[in-house]
Amino acid sequence: MLHLKGLGAIGALVFHHTLVLVLLTRRCEGNSLMLLGESQVIGPSQPIVAAVGDDVVLPCHLEPAVDASSMTVEWTRPDLSPRFVHVWRDGVELENKKHPSYVGRTSVSVNKLKLGDVSLKLSRVKLSDEGTYRCFVPTLNRESTLICGTT
Repeated sequence: MLHLKGLGAIGALVFHHTLVLVLLTRRCEGNSLMLLGESQVIGPSQPIVAAVGDDVVLPCHLEPAVDASSMTVEWTRPDLSPRFVHVWRDGVELENKKHPSYVGRTSVSVNKLKLGDVSLKLSRVKLSDEGTYRCFVPTLNRESTLICGTT
């Protein structure tokens, strides 16, 4: 055992355990931050095509996967005002932020959010849903864009 001058055996033991605890705590915090800092928001590389009247999933996920259920996830369309299609914040959907044409037609899966899947389900697709969508996770300062077309 390490002998530290003036601490005695018990003091040295307490010092040693405290040092180990601090190092382990910093290592765990560092890994969490590293995972968050390294996560990317990944969307499809090809346009998503949906039939009018059908439901469609606009895919987007975090890689590596981290629990996004308590994060803010914003789905937007830059050509709309307000631009929000769906906002998930602090574990709830903010329906009052949405563009009126999307009210009652969008959702995310809480179970999938826990696995890093931030995909948006769009119900009862309309011709007006065609456009460029942005999936943005402010905590990570990461985004992905995708194009949705209709048939």
